[in-house]
Amino acid sequence: MAKKAQASKLEVQNAAKTLLANIRFMGVDNPIRSIVITSSIPNEGKSTVSLNLAQAIATSGKQVLLVECDMRRRSLADDLGTHARSGLYAVLSDQATLDAAVVSTRQQNMYFLDAEPHIPNPADILASKRFRRLMKTLEEAYDYVIFDTPPVGTFVDAAVLSSLADATILVVRENFTKRQTLVDAYEQLKKAEANVIGVVMNYCEMESSEYYYAYYNKDGKRVKKSGRSGSSSDDAPQLNTESWSGSYAPSSTSAARPASPKSGRTKAATTGVSAGSSANVSGVGSAGSAAPSTANQSASQYSRNSGAYRANGARKSR
Repeated sequence: MAKKAQASKLEVQNAAKTLLANIRFMGVDNPIRSIVITSSIPNEGKSTVSLNLAQAIATSGKQVLLVECDMRRRSLADDLGTHARSGLYAVLSDQATLDAAVVSTRQQNMYFLDAEPHIPNPADILASKRFRRLMKTLEEAYDYVIFDTPPVGTFVDAAVLSSLADATILVVRENFTKRQTLVDAYEQLKKAEANVIGVVMNYCEMESSEYYYAYYNKDGKRVKKSGRSGSSSDDAPQLNTESWSGSYAPSSTSAARPASPKSGRTKAATTGVSAGSSANVSGVGSAGSAAPSTANQSASQYSRNSGAYRANGARKSR
C-alpha cells in the first residue's frame, strides 16, 4: 500500500507540473500571473487542485502566493497547517500590512494569504477598488498568484474575481457534476468577461502503466523488479545517475526578488503538499464540452490515472 501511495503521489505531482507547463505555453508572449481556481458546485476538489498547482510552481523555482478567497468556507489554512494573525480583510482595511499578513509555508517559494472568518459581503470586497489595487501589488511581488474561490453556481465571488485575473480554471469532478450545471457555470464566467483557459478534471480513474514507477523513483534510482513474468531487474534499462543532482523536480532555489515584500522573510525547508484525494489534471476543449472549441485551440494533452489536460487561450489583457 505504501508503494502504491507513493506512485499515486508522484502521478499527482507530475499532473500538476503538466498543468503548469500548459499554463505557461498559453502565455508565452504575455505570461499569465494571476489565476482563479473555481468549480461549478461544492466538493469538486478545487482547493486540492489549487494546493498542488501552487506546489508545482514553487518547486519550479518561482515564487507563488496562494490566496484564500473562499471566505465562507475556508480550508486552505488547515490543509497547509499554517495560520496567521491577520488576513485579507485586515490588509484591505489597513489594520495590518501585507507583509504581516502573508506567511511562509513548509514549501520553499510558496506563501499564503488567509481570509478571516465571517467577513461581511465578500463579493463587494472583491469588487472594490482596494482589492483591485491589492491584486496589482501581488502580481508585481510574486511570479504567480492563485486565488481559491467559491463555486460559481453557489456565489458570485468567483465571477467577480475572474474578471480581474489573467486566467480562470474550472475544476470538474468526474461523474459528479451535471453537464448543464457546468455549462451554466462557464456561461456565467464568460458573461463576467473571464478568460477561462481550461478545465481540470478531478477524481478520475484511468488505467495507467506502472512500468516507470516500478524501476525508478523520483531520484532516478531503481526501486524494485518488474512485475512482468519472465523478466527481472537485470533486464530493465538502467539510468546513469552519477551526473544527476539527485532531484527529480526542478531546483526550488530562485534568485532574490528585489521588488518582493518577501526579501527579508525566512523560508522553511521544502516539503510536499499531498492531496487528500486522487487529484487529476485534465481539460475539456473538444466539441460539446464546456470550454469553447476554436481553430487555434492548443493540442497539448497529458494522460495519467486521473485524466488529460487540454486548454486554450492566453493571458487576459487589461
